[in-house]
Amino acid sequence: MLAKRVDEVPEGDTWIFEPKWDGFRAIVFRDGDEIMIQSRDQKSLNRYFPELVEVLLRQLPQRCALDGEIVIATSSGLDFDALQLRIHPAASRVKLLAQQIPASIVFFDLLTLDDRDLCSEPFEQRRAELESALADAAPPIHITPATRDRATAKDWFQRFEGAGLDGVIAKPITGTYQPDKRSMLKIKHERDCDCVVAGFRWHKDAEDEAIGSLLLGLYDASGALQHVGVCASFTQPKRRELVKFLESYRTNALDNHPWRSWAEAGADAVNQRMPGGQSRWSQGKDLSWQPLRPELVVEIAYEHMQGTRFRHMAQFRRWRTDKAPKDCTYAQLEVVPPHELTDIFATGR
Repeated sequence: MLAKRVDEVPEGDTWIFEPKWDGFRAIVFRDGDEIMIQSRDQKSLNRYFPELVEVLLRQLPQRCALDGEIVIATSSGLDFDALQLRIHPAASRVKLLAQQIPASIVFFDLLTLDDRDLCSEPFEQRRAELESALADAAPPIHITPATRDRATAKDWFQRFEGAGLDGVIAKPITGTYQPDKRSMLKIKHERDCDCVVAGFRWHKDAEDEAIGSLLLGLYDASGALQHVGVCASFTQPKRRELVKFLESYRTNALDNHPWRSWAEAGADAVNQRMPGGQSRWSQGKDLSWQPLRPELVVEIAYEHMQGTRFRHMAQFRRWRTDKAPKDCTYAQLEVVPPHELTDIFATGR
């Protein structure tokens, strides 16, 4: 089941609110001695999280299906980068990481129990049965916090962001479980930032005709331009307009370009921080990019940072012809103090 984005925590007494976790969404199936942790694209995640398989076999009811999120919690908050490292082809590497930085799983819905299909039951009943089914569960298994109080939900929205949570989810109390339907609401953080545009990628199947995304940069304290992500929220006509708009900035773009070594590495690049770098996440996609003289400044909207980069794709707002590229630094970003996850990962929950 999916969620539709809205700007505000909804009013009224027909909602149950939960924190929005930032991890790997998963449906967990148990049938006797069999466990399957299934990703959103219906692939098994078992081999990547062996420590969870063992715990789930010990603690889940004999026959059930649950909806949840795999996360890695550290003293400073959720660590999505550490979670990504777990998707590794070498079993020995996965085993080592499972020992060094073990994952947790947070459940927020119960879909089946024994021979009962609960998807057509109202959410408040599914929630009550989830709490009952996992009443004796212990970490790394958790039940997400939930409240019907809007003020508490708004407090979570502000206070838990520093721990890496993504916002708040609002679920209709009487809502049924509807796969692939946006039957829930999500309220996420959004901020503004001015970035240097230092390159672009062609739109898929439209090379030389349409822009796919702009590569964004921010200057760090040493004066180096760091790649922080991309923005790609353009209409099809706008993508074609951008080809002409950016044309003049392509002239002699590699001369003294701060990312020149990355551009010259091309398709052979392996460093994931390179704008054109291949990784196990790209699955053979064409990530080659075209350099631009780093003279353009764009205002974008972003949700939050993961380390030194935007966690999700940024959204184009407007060009900032009034701002110098050198002023696009990390100092402009709003820093949210980490909030201890113990408020959520209390003993037994």
